Amino acid sequence: MTTDTRTSRTVAEEFLERLGRQDPDGVQELFSEEIDWHVPGSDVLPWTGRRSRREEVAPYFTTMWPHFAHGQSKVVLERFIVDGGDVVLLAVFTHTAVASGKEFTTPVAMHLGVEGGRIVRMHLYEDTLTVAEAFNAG
Repeated sequence: MTTDTRTSRTVAEEFLERLGRQDPDGVQELFSEEIDWHVPGSDVLPWTGRRSRREEVAPYFTTMWPHFAHGQSKVVLERFIVDGGDVVLLAVFTHTAVASGKEFTTPVAMHLGVEGGRIVRMHLYEDTLTVAEAFNAG
């Protein structure tokens, strides 16, 4: 099923808006029942890894967010590229790890796949070594 660029952009913008509100259930609603989700990382970081079902999306965020100091994160969206059902977001994330108090910054690329008005793919690419070191996990 092909998805037009306008639909993909709308879904991705809604994803970002709900993410910015820290609305895990709202983010989850945007996903298809079956998904291809991959956030590489360390086994020490419990939110990383693969997911394949919509109901795994909200727990990703509710597991991850408490590990970052509230109100100290910064996301700079540098590029928003849409081509049919593919959306690529290029950004820089800065967070502070609660466990260590370390602030870290990592460039990020996120690839969303949209089909039928739902997100079917979310792959996140970031400097996983920097993240792990901030949590004393590396």
